[in-house]
This record gives sequence, C-alpha cells and structure tokens, in this order.
Amino acid sequence: MRVLVTGGAGFIGSHFVRHACEQDEYELVVNLDKLTYAGDMFNLKQVEKNEKHIFVHGDICDGTLVKKLIQTYQLQYIVHFAAESHVDRSIEASDAFIQTNCVGTQTLLHAARDGQIEKFVHISTDEVYGSIDKGHFTEESPLVPSSPYSASKASSDLLVQAFHTTFDLPINITRCTNNYGPNQYPEKLIPLMILRAVNNQPLPIYGDGSNIRDWIHVDDHIKAVDLVLRRGANGHTYNVGGNNEWTNISIATNILNIIGKEPSLITYVEDRKGHDFRYAIDDKKIRALGWNVQYDFKEGLKQTIEWYIQNQGHYQLTLH
Repeated sequence: MRVLVTGGAGFIGSHFVRHACEQDEYELVVNLDKLTYAGDMFNLKQVEKNEKHIFVHGDICDGTLVKKLIQTYQLQYIVHFAAESHVDRSIEASDAFIQTNCVGTQTLLHAARDGQIEKFVHISTDEVYGSIDKGHFTEESPLVPSSPYSASKASSDLLVQAFHTTFDLPINITRCTNNYGPNQYPEKLIPLMILRAVNNQPLPIYGDGSNIRDWIHVDDHIKAVDLVLRRGANGHTYNVGGNNEWTNISIATNILNIIGKEPSLITYVEDRKGHDFRYAIDDKKIRALGWNVQYDFKEGLKQTIEWYIQNQGHYQLTLH
C-alpha cells in the first residue's frame, strides 16, 4: 500500500503515520503537512529515520503539489486528516477553516480523481451531527452543525460524497468522537487541563461543566481508520465511538484527582457560543467490521497524564 497522509504531523495524523510505518502492508507513507501551529515535527520523532516515511512540507490547497506527489510516488490511497479543528478558533475567525477544510478537501478530491486513487478516506467528526439530548446519531442522521468548524467539516463531508456520486471516486468517511492521548496540542480539553493542573493554574470550564462528550483513545481511532481503509465498503460512512461519556467537569475532576491537586483549581467561565450539550454516536457499523475499543479510559487517562508531565517542557502552556 502506497498512501498519502495529509496532516500527518498533527495529533491524530501522526499516530496514524507511526502505526502505518509499523505495518508490513504499508510500502510507503508520504506525509503532507503545512506545519501550522498544531503541526509539529516532534510528533514524528519515532519515524524520522524510517525508510517508509517521506515528509513533505506543503499545503493541501496546492493542487499542483498534490498531483505531483501522487505521480512521483505512484500513490494508491489518500487518508485525509488535515484540518483546522478547534471550535473556539473557528468562532473567532472562520476563514482558515473554510480554506483548509473545504477548499483543501476539494483540491485533494480533484487530485484523487485525476490520479485514479484507489480509495480516499476522509476523516471527519461527530460534531457534524450537532447536539443530541438522548439516544445516538447513526450514519444516516442529518448533518446539523453548530459551529463554523463543524459546518466546514460537514461541507467537506458532502464534497467527498458528491465526488463519489458524480465521478465514482472510491471513498469512505469516518466520524469519530473526542480523541485523547499523547501529542495533542494543548488547546484541547484534556491536555489543557493536565498542563494547567501540573502548573497550579486555574482550569477553565465552560458554563456549569455539564456538557457531555464521548471519549476515545487516539490509538483506538487510528486502528479504526486503518480498518476502514482496508475493508470499508465503497461509498460508506463509519461512526467511530468510544461508548465512554463524561461531563467536562468530571474530566477535570478526574485529572485533578490523578495528579493530586485540589478541586479549587477549577474555575467556571462564560459558556461558548452555540455550545453543543452532548455528542453520542451509534458505531455498530464499524464494530461489524471487527473493530473494538481496546483502551480502558481511566488507565488511558493516567498514561496520557504521565506523558504530558514527562513532555511538558515541549509545550508552551496555552492560556484561555
């Protein structure tokens, strides 16, 4: 398998790159990343000398570059992680989200079609469904995004599906719940809470902290993506869930308990605009392919905390 991975210096993408380089079935992994603030070569230390891995510093919106990579390396597959993904940033300034998530995806789709790519796997998010008070979203649920970020991801999902319908491009879409684990940029909830707690700084919680998210370890997620790349039915979307729901305040409290810090560090701040209350997805479809969650959340959280403590010197603490 000769694969182009976009956003492979980011959190989830770098875990996939490292996983692919360990698998015999992957002959070549070409990693295209723009190295924005969340892209970090530190995430690729484990593969910097791996002969399977080729890193290319570039933009997915550069169609000439993408087509050249496909032709030069005779690539067969594209796994598309690259995205602007932080909701708060999208509320403050959405232009980059439209450019990367929509225009970038469109550029890749054109290159995939022209390059006769055997499969295009698009990594999306459960946030495209919006909020749900009870029950679970399925792959057939309507897309009702709430933020500029999730709207840009929903738009890119529709573009991917349209290229399948119009041009018969072989595609899959995966929609995953909240990821946690090593290498995540500390603007996201869990690493932000960890680094603030370690440094005795306030832990900011939106609203009353009752918002609910389903959590999955990043290594479980990328194994689901790998499985979909290999065995996903052409044109199908797969939800990837952890069946592991926690309120935001419970996440913060657990982190404080593990580190041994006082709950008085928690502070409540004005709620995010358009803040979805709960995300929950039905993932029976991908489980039918043979995938299951392997990480126990409490153990995975402890391991993640230990990793950030050991590597905290690498990160400049993100303040909100």
